[in-house]
Amino acid sequence: MDFDPVLLARIQFAFTVTFHIIFPSFTIGLSAYIATLGVLWLRTGEERFIRQMRFWTKIFAVSFAMGVVSGIVLSYQFGTNWSRFSVAVGNVIGPLIGYEVLTAFFLEATFLGILLFGFNRVPRGLYVLSAAAVAVGTAISAFWILSANSWMQTPAGHEVRGGIAYPVDWLTIVFNPSFPYRFAHMLNAAYLTTAFVVLAVGARYLLAGHFLEDARTMVRMAIGLLVILAPLQLVLGDLHGLNTLKHQPIKVAAMEGHWDGSKPGDFHIFAWPDEKNETNRFAISIPRGSSLILTHDPNGLFPGLKSVPPSERPPVHNVFFAFRIMLYIGFFMIAAALFGALLWWRGRLFDTRWYLRIVAHSWWIGFVAVIAGWVVTESGRQPWLAYGILRTADGVSPVPAASILSTLLLFVFCYGIVFSMGIYYINRLIAKGPQGSAIEESEGLPSRPLAAAGRAAGEAM
Repeated sequence: MDFDPVLLARIQFAFTVTFHIIFPSFTIGLSAYIATLGVLWLRTGEERFIRQMRFWTKIFAVSFAMGVVSGIVLSYQFGTNWSRFSVAVGNVIGPLIGYEVLTAFFLEATFLGILLFGFNRVPRGLYVLSAAAVAVGTAISAFWILSANSWMQTPAGHEVRGGIAYPVDWLTIVFNPSFPYRFAHMLNAAYLTTAFVVLAVGARYLLAGHFLEDARTMVRMAIGLLVILAPLQLVLGDLHGLNTLKHQPIKVAAMEGHWDGSKPGDFHIFAWPDEKNETNRFAISIPRGSSLILTHDPNGLFPGLKSVPPSERPPVHNVFFAFRIMLYIGFFMIAAALFGALLWWRGRLFDTRWYLRIVAHSWWIGFVAVIAGWVVTESGRQPWLAYGILRTADGVSPVPAASILSTLLLFVFCYGIVFSMGIYYINRLIAKGPQGSAIEESEGLPSRPLAAAGRAAGEAM
């Protein structure tokens, strides 16, 4: 049986990047939450904040480690599977990724050490500052990675000589046309993902009757964040979509399942795109809905998929359904946030058990939305690796298909083990909950309140 090496290389990279994006989308938001807890502890002196800060730091450390391991593989794949891509655009992409390491990763790694092992070994202010530095580092990391990826979507500030892109204006490269929208959208998505995890854990504790003080704090803080960020994400997504329509109209056509650009576009609540016959089957639609959203005019026109040859179109099914998954999860987030805020206002947030059950089982939705968003972004860019510069088929390395397949299977096996162990350990930490006194120390040293009582502190870090 013959395998297509280009397809296998794409599948391998898609698998590894999908696995990897799970962890940054969590650690970016979680580091900011940990820093917030630290600031609240400094301002109020309440032990519940430092207790939760140290609890979530353990979970952050596991997620951060898995993110680092899975991210290293991606860098190597640029050389092994996509060497021609590296030759064509490495002058631009290479420095951007290098800046991420120099300005973000070293910052995160340095201060994460203080955050993990410095409690009661450094002043409280420095301990909280280390949490803030880690949070800033994760945001800087997202800045550079999204700048590099956005440049692949909307290249700018370069010139092409002999099929190779050379940087001309680094400010234009970094702040390329789609970057501000994609950075804001992704950063907000990371905070939403973390907020739903925190909300789910707090709801789980409330339902079980465990760690009630900490659970109430988690639920209140998560709802307070979600009620702002969930509606904001809808606005950011709309702005991002309008920017995409300007620079990548065929991607938007695939997102909307819009074939004929000579007619206003309907918004398809559900449909089955038929790429062979260039139509949609089983469509349940809002007439002219897409035109109203994208052009702010129900009679507005925008390019359809038929405006380019089939070879110039992205895989419509992938983009169409992934966009709807992301969109419908976004609406669920808004509804859950607003209803939670209503229950909080009425004083029934902590005893409305059916609501707590729903959100306790919704910890995963942010991750799915992020993955769906990346499917839309990356599949929608096809058939280009760097839009208008390098096609995907021209960027792959001359590696035999059998070699790519064997490493893909190995990645699936190894990642499955790593992911399973990581999730198992995180679940163990969640089951234990925020342990002991807020002033407990790592390395088994006695906490101040417990020492006064003549007992040892809680568990070691």
